[in-house]
Amino acid sequence: MADTLKLEIVTPESVIYSEDVEMVTLPGSEGETGIYPNHVPLMTKVQSGELVIKRGGAEEILAVGEGFAEITGDHVAILTDNAIDSANVDEAAAEEAKAKAEQRLEEGGDMTEDEAKALNHAILFSAAQLKAKRSRR
Repeated sequence: MADTLKLEIVTPESVIYSEDVEMVTLPGSEGETGIYPNHVPLMTKVQSGELVIKRGGAEEILAVGEGFAEITGDHVAILTDNAIDSANVDEAAAEEAKAKAEQRLEEGGDMTEDEAKALNHAILFSAAQLKAKRSRR
């Protein structure tokens, strides 16, 4: 029985994370899902939020955007639109991005449905960054 699993987090730009970990907690549409080594195979949707990683007895927190996770007994692959380590979050920039997206959404105007969805995703990811950063305190 393995005591770790390989976690890979991939965005359209690059591989954000690729390490052996003891446990991962994913934010999902049904709530948080804890993944340990030898988990049953699963495909699940990932919501914007905090992704908690336990590695080497320590906890790491990342903010992730929407995406999908494929889980096998010894591997977790997360494909997401955005991911950032909470240590690298610029709180002021995240607050500003959230405020701008909220303002643009309220203004509406000639906004398409795709633009509204993109703004909602930006708001959710900014909120996830702020929550992840503040939980490190």
